[in-house]
Amino acid sequence: MANCFQCHFFKVTWDTNNPRACTAYGFKSKQIPSTVVKQSSGMDCMKFKQKQQRGDGR
Repeated sequence: MANCFQCHFFKVTWDTNNPRACTAYGFKSKQIPSTVVKQSSGMDCMKFKQKQQRGDGR
C-alpha cells in the first residue's frame, strides 16, 4: 500500500473532521487516503507520486 506521507498529492487540512486529503482523487478523510482508496475500490492507490526532495536539506 502507498505511504501517503511520502506522496506529492497528500495534504493536511484545517478541517478537524477530515484532516487528511488527497488532491489527486479530490477528497478529504479522517483516514489515510490510501486506506480509503483500498477500502472503496479494492485496489491499491494508482496515483501515488513520490515527493521531490528539497535542495536545502529539509
